Amino acid sequence: MRWAMAAMLAAGGIGGCVERTMSVQSSPPGALVYLNDQEVGRTPMQHDFLWYGTYDVTLRMDGYESLKTRATLFPPIYQWLGLDLFAEIVPIHFKDHQTLVYSLRPCAPAGEAQTLVRRGQVLGRQLQSSRHAATRP
Repeated sequence: MRWAMAAMLAAGGIGGCVERTMSVQSSPPGALVYLNDQEVGRTPMQHDFLWYGTYDVTLRMDGYESLKTRATLFPPIYQWLGLDLFAEIVPIHFKDHQTLVYSLRPCAPAGEAQTLVRRGQVLGRQLQSSRHAATRP
C-alpha cells in the first residue's frame, strides 16, 4: 500500500503537460490577426492558448476587406472535465493543435472606388454652395 502511494506521488512529481496551440492561416497570407481584440501576429502564424471556447477573430490586410468572425475551439477528449486531471498527472506530453483557415475578399475594384470618389467630390461641391455651408463659423 505504501509503495502505491509513493508511486502516485512520484508520478505526480513527473507529471505530463498539455501544449495547446492554434494556427491561423489566410488566403492570401500576410493578414494581421487579432484574437479577442489583441494583435497576435500575421498569417500564417501559430499562437499558444490556455482555454477552449469562443474567440473573436479579426483579420486585416491592405487591399482586402476586414474579416470579423468568431471561432470556437473544442477540447479533445483528454481535456474533458474529469479526464483533464489525468492528462496533467500522467507522465505523457499531450499536444493539441487546432487550425483556423480564412479567405479574404479583395476591396472594391479601382473603377468602383474612383466612381465613389467622384460622387463624393460632386456632393462636396454641392454642400459648399448650399446656404447651410455659409452659416458655419
